[in-house]
Amino acid sequence: MTTTDTHPGDTTDREIVLSREFDAPRELVFQAYTDPAHLPHWWGPDGFTNTVYEIDVRTGGRWRFMMHGPDGTEYPNRITYQEVAAPERLVYLHGEDVDNDPGAFHVTIRFDDLGGRTRVTQRMLFNSKAQRDGVISFGAVELGNQTMAKLAAHLERMRQS
Repeated sequence: MTTTDTHPGDTTDREIVLSREFDAPRELVFQAYTDPAHLPHWWGPDGFTNTVYEIDVRTGGRWRFMMHGPDGTEYPNRITYQEVAAPERLVYLHGEDVDNDPGAFHVTIRFDDLGGRTRVTQRMLFNSKAQRDGVISFGAVELGNQTMAKLAAHLERMRQS
């Protein structure tokens, strides 16, 4: 991976970081992120749905799915899990559902136990500042926040069942 940074170790100009606290224990939040019975039901921004082709949440496993936008646009996705450390962390590569996607980006999700509550911090690292800026201009931060809100609602349903 190459960078044009003047500080090669500094990746802040290639990152998006989203964080939210949930009123649910860490194990339950981790389950929502990793259990095929839950994950597709909250994943994605408002108005989006998912068609799942496969979900294998383990180190080396992958999740292939099609996100359907409210305007009918389809977004093929592939997540390849690089680390699954229950219930503390997920690390994966996220891109289009093609082999060797040059636009794929790294995601690290940390689940911090707050004594019955959980802070989720999602750090997305892009290949370049331009790629990150393009994703931001597309609305990634707002769309990510919508997804986190859908997760909060799903966690409430999980807690009630």
